[in-house]
Parts: sequence; C-alpha cells; structure tokens
Amino acid sequence: MRTGEPLPAVGDVLAALATGLWHWDTADKLVTVDAEAARLLGLPAAPATLTEAQTRARLHPVDWNEITSVVQLAVAEDTLAEVRVRIMDERGEVLRVVRSRSKPSYDRERRAYVLTGTLQEVAEPGPDAGGRTAVTGPWRRSREAFLLDAGRALAEARSTAEVLRVAAGLSMPGFSPDGLVVFGVEGDRLTMIGHHGHRTDDMGPFTQMPLAMEYPAAEVVRTGRAVYLSSPEEYKDRYPVTWPLARPFGRSSWAFLPLTVGGRTMGAWMAGFAYPVAFTPDERAVLTTVARMLAQALSRAETAESERELTEGLQRSMLPSLGPEIPGIRIAARYIPTGGGLQVGGDWYDMIPLPSGRFALVIGDVQGHDVRAAGLMGQLRIALRAYASEGHRPDAVLSRAARFLHGITQDEEESDPRFATCLYVAVDPATGRLEIARAGHPDPVIRMADGTVMKRPTAGGLPLGIDPDADYPTTRFALQPGETLMLCTDGLIETGGHDLESGWRRLRAILEDHDGDLESLADALVQGVHGPSSHHTTGPLADRREDDIALVLLCRPERGGDPDGGAAVWPLVRRVLLPVGQDEPERIAEARRYVRELLHDWADPDQVDSAELLASEMVTNVLVHTDTDALLLAEVAANGGRRRLRVEVFDTGDDLPHKRSPGELASSGRGLLLIGILADTWGVEPRGEGKSIWFELYERSGAGESGGSGEPGGEDA
Repeated sequence: MRTGEPLPAVGDVLAALATGLWHWDTADKLVTVDAEAARLLGLPAAPATLTEAQTRARLHPVDWNEITSVVQLAVAEDTLAEVRVRIMDERGEVLRVVRSRSKPSYDRERRAYVLTGTLQEVAEPGPDAGGRTAVTGPWRRSREAFLLDAGRALAEARSTAEVLRVAAGLSMPGFSPDGLVVFGVEGDRLTMIGHHGHRTDDMGPFTQMPLAMEYPAAEVVRTGRAVYLSSPEEYKDRYPVTWPLARPFGRSSWAFLPLTVGGRTMGAWMAGFAYPVAFTPDERAVLTTVARMLAQALSRAETAESERELTEGLQRSMLPSLGPEIPGIRIAARYIPTGGGLQVGGDWYDMIPLPSGRFALVIGDVQGHDVRAAGLMGQLRIALRAYASEGHRPDAVLSRAARFLHGITQDEEESDPRFATCLYVAVDPATGRLEIARAGHPDPVIRMADGTVMKRPTAGGLPLGIDPDADYPTTRFALQPGETLMLCTDGLIETGGHDLESGWRRLRAILEDHDGDLESLADALVQGVHGPSSHHTTGPLADRREDDIALVLLCRPERGGDPDGGAAVWPLVRRVLLPVGQDEPERIAEARRYVRELLHDWADPDQVDSAELLASEMVTNVLVHTDTDALLLAEVAANGGRRRLRVEVFDTGDDLPHKRSPGELASSGRGLLLIGILADTWGVEPRGEGKSIWFELYERSGAGESGGSGEPGGEDA
C-alpha cells in the first residue's frame, strides 16, 4: 500500500485475515454474518441472515450454552466476551473450531442482548494440551464435572458454617485459590463472614471495614461488578490505600466477585492465588458460576438459620419449665415435636399455680402440625392460664376455653376446622386429691405403688372449639403415696402404626416393667415409642416424629408406715376410688372392671370373680335402695407374703342395711347373703352423715371355698 492511499475496508482486511464478522440481536432472534463468517459456519461463502435456530444448529449444543453464559458474564463485568466453539457438519461431526470475540451490551427497554463480533478458525487442542488453554477438550469436561459437584455440595449445605466448609474444599480445574474470604454487609460496613487459608489473628483489619473504603471487596459490593487483579503491581496501582493490608499474605493474584441473589448484592467473595493467574474468560466463567452458587447457598443457609432461631425461640416461649419443686410431689415432663422442619407443634403441657397452695397440670393437643396449630396452641395456653388463675373450677376453666377457641376459629374455612383436646387436673399436694376435667383427650393413667397400671376413666366432654356451650363434668379422686399419674397426648400412644388399644398395651408394658426414678421413666416411655430419648426438640429423634408428643408424669412419693400399728401391719400397695352417681348406673360396670384390674395378679381366679360380684352388689344396693350417690374404695394391702383386698362403699343415707330371707322367686334381698358367704370378713359402719359397708378377702394360693363370717343385719342389699 502506497503512502496516502485510502485504508482498505474493514471487511476486506478481515477477509484477508480469514476472519468473519457477525451481528446478533436477541430481541429479533436474528444473526447476520458476512461471507467469511458464513464459510466458517459451514455455509456457502455469502452474506446471510440466519435465525437463532439456524445458527444454533451449526454449533455444538454444549458450546451454545457456553456462549450465553459468557455473554452474561461479559455484560456484568463490562468486558469482551471470548469463547471457543465447535462448528458441526450435517453428520454431527466437528467441522472446525473457531474463536468468537465480541463486545456485548444489554438493552434494558427491550430486555435483549446486542452483540457484534468476529469469528476466526483456530487449531483444536490435542489430548496433551494444557489444562487451562481452551474451553474445549479435557479442560471443559473437568470444569463441567467440577461445577456439578460444587453445585451439589453447596445445595446440601444447611448452615453458614457448612457452606464455608464446602467453599474451602473446592478444587477448581486447572487453578485453585489457596485463600478464601467471604464478606457480608451490615449497614454501611463490610463484615467478614468466614475465611479459609488465613490465620485468624491476621484477619483483624478485614472484620469491620467501611463500604466507602478503596478496597476491592468494598468496591464489588458498591458496584455489583467483579474485580480481577492479576499481579501485585496491579493491586498496588488500583488500591494503594489498602495494598499494605494485602501485601503480608504474599499472594500473586486476586479475584473479588459479587455474591448476588435476586438482584441484591449481599456480599463479596475473595479468592487469592499464590501464583499468577491471567483470569481468562474461561477462568472468569468458573469463578462467576461458583460465586453465584455460593451466594444462593449462603442465602438459603441464612434463611434456614433465621427460621430455626425463630421457631426455637417460639418454642422456648411456649413451653415453659415446670417451675420450682413442690413439697410432696414430683413431676417430669417431655415435649417432642413432629418432623418437617418446624420445632413447634399443636401439643403442649403447662403447670399453673392456683390459690391455697394448689396447682394445675394442663396437657392438650391442637389439631394440626403447622404454624397455625402452633399459634392457636399459644393463644389457648394463655387463655387457660388466665381462667385458672382467676380461681375457676376445672369444669369452668374448660367451658370458658371452649368458648374462647370457638370464637377465634369460627372464621376458619369449613374444609379446615380447628379444635383442641385438653385435660385439666387441679392438684392438692397435701392430700393428693385430684379434680379432673377432660375435653376429648385420652384418659389419665395410674401406676400404683406395686407397679400395677390402670387407665383411669374420667367424665368428659367434646374437644374445645366445637361447641361453645359444651359441659365438662369434673371427676375427683385421690392419688395415693407411691402412685404415679401419667398424662399424655395421642402421639405417644399411636405413633409407629399403633391404634389406641395396641399403643396403650405397649405403654402399659413399659410402665409396669420400669424400675427407676420419674425422669428415667419419662425417658423410657419416649424411648419405647421412638428409640433413643432426648430432652431436646431437635436432631434425629425429632426428624422421625409421626405426631407431636407431650408427656407429664406426677408422683406422690411413698411415706413410711405408722409406728402405732395399722399401716405398718398391712401397708397399702394399691388403691382405686370411684364415685357412682344416681344418674350413672352404667358406671357399675366400671366398678367391676376396676376391681378385676386391681386383682390382675391375684392367685385365685375364683376370689377375683367373688370380689367383682360383691363390689357390684354393694354399689347397686346404694343406687336402688337410697336416694344418694355411692363412692367405691378398693384397696390391696400386703403383710409379708400375704395380701388382703378391702372394698368399701360409702353413701349418705341414714338407713343401715339388714339381712333378709328372700323367697325363691324374690328379685332382691340376696346381697348381704352373698357377702356373708363369699367374704372372709365384712361389716357395716355408721359414718355420722351416712354409712359404709365393707368386706375383705385374703389371697389364697389357689382355688378354694370362701368362708363367710360376721353377723349380718339391717337393710337388704
């Protein structure tokens, strides 16, 4: 070319260099190529306009994805987009490898990328080519495998500490940093979340740094763009103020990348290298991808940790401790939520101080295991505390709670009704007297001093929240020294594929076989249902829950015998107390069952039959021949190797029973005759206001006849 002649056209120069021109607008989905670019794509050497689909058909599928990711990276970093791609022929074989270089831009109004660039054929690297020379070949395959493994590991990390541990263990293909730092943002300051490859003592200056400082990580957070520093000289020139902080670490290259989630920059990631790194587009693509995965993992971990902290705090506020010890009473409790993430469910227990030194135990279960159930549980628990503290009786407490829950749930959708079962027990520690009201909840269980276990049926009403006008009758009985009361939710009974009956048999076996204190008994009950027990509400045990579990055990410790006789001669080992009202004749069957269960290990089955018959006759006598209610008291006492049953029935009537001689066709009058024949001893005792009739049986080693004794007289039985 002679001096002064005009420069040749750019297209002619590029054609002479075997370089093609192309233009791509993603909004129009069209790619325009000149003749040389068309030739390199395996098309006739003539200018052409291709659709995206036609262009994509000429490229290897993996390389098309590579182009889109590199373009996004170049726009984010305001750099050139450079990538090597394989051109495929009609048979699906590689025709040639070309290098594409372009300067992309992003049109926000049209939400489209616009690129103009060049294509130039390059030699495809052989199998022995260096690991960091090209995006094709072994380097690409190792990079893809690395990103898959890194993504899987980061996705499985559940906490910030786990995310940092995974990031520290990442070994990038062909280049790996020897030092990592993850920065976060708090207000106008850059904070250090974690680091790897540094001594903690050396990281002091980086723990709290103003965002306005000329430090690479701070700039990344301010601008949202990555900073690559290939040499110490470049670091010193661009950031002279903070270079003295970085110099002691002796590194040769640094990459600072934004941690962005949902368009918000939440921090920065620093990767430091002990050797020089050029930060080619391929290397930048790997670092950027890792930074995106790291940001997402940190965001998930932060959200999960916040949720855990919230739920655990909510649980701590909803499940108070049982409070100070109460003289003469021992209490143990357990709460274990169901799995699924939430550590708070619908089950709860509570202990409420009452006037006159008494206290109340409450246990309940709101339907469901979700946040709504937990919220209703918290409201209901507070309401029960308020009603109990006002001094209301158990039946009034549950009646008010029923109206309260119905009022706050009446707007619930019919397809998702909410109700709660509840058991309220008022306890007098001095006497062991219990007053129980029940709302659709499982009955309490009594474990007697000798290990005998019985369910204690109590009168009850509908679950709370169903009927605002429901009634909740009160059942009264006394817990004797050495006896243990168990209250639980149905999760303890039914978990593991059991129904109420089979689950109860499982718990009964645990209660009968256990030999230890109250705390170990609570652990044994939980362990027997779900494996190794735990006082905590998180961990492997909680992950296996089918239903929430709430458990409360109340025990009156045994007292010593009376030195003057009575109790020392025949110490009490079992006792049941059952009131039977005039309008409750069906409870006579309960009285028979109570006596039979009390004698479950009695040696002579004939004596068990006799005791059941006599108890039934005595209670029936009160209901038929008086206008008062009956109170059945049955006790088993022991003296050495002998045991004695005493059954006593109280009423407030004034007329004493007397023995009669009924005819063959008489329908009554045989009660006292049966007592005289079957009981070892019996009697009638006036009680000032009312009376009692009683009998005793002494255990025999086997079947035998019962001899009667005593002089009957008075009203017929």
